[in-house]
Amino acid sequence: MRPDTSETLDRVMARGGGLDTLLRDLTDRAVREVPGVAACSVTVRRADRLMTLAGSAGLPSGLDQRQYENESGPCVDASETGEVQYAPDLARESRWPGYTPQALAAGVHSVLALPLVVEGEAGAALNLYATGPGALEAGREAAESLAARAADMIDTALRIEAESASAADVRLALLSRSVIDQAVGILMARERLDAAAALGRLRRVSQDRNVKLRDLAADLVAGASGPSRPAGTARVPQPPGPGVPGRPAQVPRRSSGRRQ
Repeated sequence: MRPDTSETLDRVMARGGGLDTLLRDLTDRAVREVPGVAACSVTVRRADRLMTLAGSAGLPSGLDQRQYENESGPCVDASETGEVQYAPDLARESRWPGYTPQALAAGVHSVLALPLVVEGEAGAALNLYATGPGALEAGREAAESLAARAADMIDTALRIEAESASAADVRLALLSRSVIDQAVGILMARERLDAAAALGRLRRVSQDRNVKLRDLAADLVAGASGPSRPAGTARVPQPPGPGVPGRPAQVPRRSSGRRQ
């Protein structure tokens, strides 16, 4: 591997392109910079099945998928055992009888599958393909160095994505709480309810209508502040009760004077 490879991968991470961008860059870089490599892919186990998350240009179609279907092949063994799988000449290889003929037919004669130790992933591998027997021998050291660096970078990318998702969840929760509080305040003023009763009203309507509480509250707030609606006419739909079928029950308002 050339001395600037690790620095370049760091720049990919700094651009914030995410894991997909990192892996695409990694596979393309392996083809350019590791001697003998004609194609490269990254295998990761997710949802209890192996899949190819990224592949370079020139990767024979279906070559990885056939291994996953047969549960046999160099990238399957590397990801599941954590051990390097190297086949310098597939024409002389007997370990993967269901995979070897297809690889040879696709023009692949040498394979090197390097396990990637990635936290939180049950199995991952960097797969390198060559078109000639023994073509990967000269690049093994560079490939192993790239795989070690890639595992660290993938770990970092996964951690950043997890932290970003967590932050987004927190922002959504805070936004939802704010909207619900506003809706509760509107009901308190309009229906002369206390906070607990107003929130209870919202929850009952949410359940009856099978609408998320956040969405119901947002509709109420938007209706109360909409310029086209006369002031004081927006209200939350009432839970079903006695009255005309198909229409929400009306909630009696308290009289402001003596009974006539």
